[in-house]
Amino acid sequence: MDHSVHRNSPDPNGVGQKGEHLFGLPYSAEEASLVILPVAWDLTVSYGDGTRKGPQAILDASPQLDLEDPAVDQAWNWPRHMLPIDLRWQQRSKAERPWVESYLHWLETGKEESKAKAMMEGLDTANEKCSYLLDWVREQSRTFLERGKKVAVLGGDHSTPLGLMQALGEHHGAFGILQIDAHMDLREAYEGFRYSHASIMFNALQIPSLTSLIQVGIRDYCPAEKELAQEDDRIRTWFDHDLQAASFRGQHWNNLCVDIIKDLPDKVYVSFDIDGLEPFNCPGTGTPVPGGLAYAQAIHLLETLYLSGREIIGFDLCEVAPSKGDREWNANVGARILYKLCNLCLASPQK
Repeated sequence: MDHSVHRNSPDPNGVGQKGEHLFGLPYSAEEASLVILPVAWDLTVSYGDGTRKGPQAILDASPQLDLEDPAVDQAWNWPRHMLPIDLRWQQRSKAERPWVESYLHWLETGKEESKAKAMMEGLDTANEKCSYLLDWVREQSRTFLERGKKVAVLGGDHSTPLGLMQALGEHHGAFGILQIDAHMDLREAYEGFRYSHASIMFNALQIPSLTSLIQVGIRDYCPAEKELAQEDDRIRTWFDHDLQAASFRGQHWNNLCVDIIKDLPDKVYVSFDIDGLEPFNCPGTGTPVPGGLAYAQAIHLLETLYLSGREIIGFDLCEVAPSKGDREWNANVGARILYKLCNLCLASPQK
């Protein structure tokens, strides 16, 4: 990919221009080497909703970033473009959330028998709508991959990037996933939702060309998930407890990062759930968990992956949810993670 100064290259010392352009960078979808697909969807979240508002919040916050990146020279000259947010998905997600919340209440209060038939019918409808979204994301991703572009998903909840993962598996063949997350997301059809945010990695493991799944920062999981990870040779989980214990014993984070990525193949997809960070960095996210990676630790891990010479074939950033009182902080952190992911993805070598 050519990263010479682009004819539309912005002034990196100027004022960020707010509007439809991510980071204030004036690149079109046709010009872009990386296309970001925003997916404003959080239908099946099991705790706090609001991640459907993440793409717009990040877009709004993005122009105030300074553009210098110490890992990628003149990063702003690598063209990237975020597609317009398709509000149909956001509206559908919002409209159906009251039913989902009533269904979750039914599950959590003992599943009253008299309501079972209606609840199961509603569940079938919800699963069908999630399937439509999956198909849409996959087809959108295929379209841009066939044009020679890289593709990323900006969620929305963590269910949203499955279609992209499937399209990448078809397009690239063998690849691995580096997952930064508080949760393993290995539950099969959690709460009955086939495409639950808590099932994204279970579903990703069904992709024939996925050869490895490296999970980092995990600290909230159930016995069935741990058992699955132990049984599947493709999975290596770096639990937050173990990472913190290693640091207390004096192991350097850089050495740990080298160990974390060593089992990844030449082509890597990064799945970044913002709740993989310490909650201080993402107080609005739907399922915050104490512990997690510091912002600087996450950035160093991503840069270690990039410097290893592997190709970052795509990525997602999910579960950023603005909340009253700290809207700018959630989006501010999310925008910076997104900028770093864009830069490293664009600058990584093609395999």
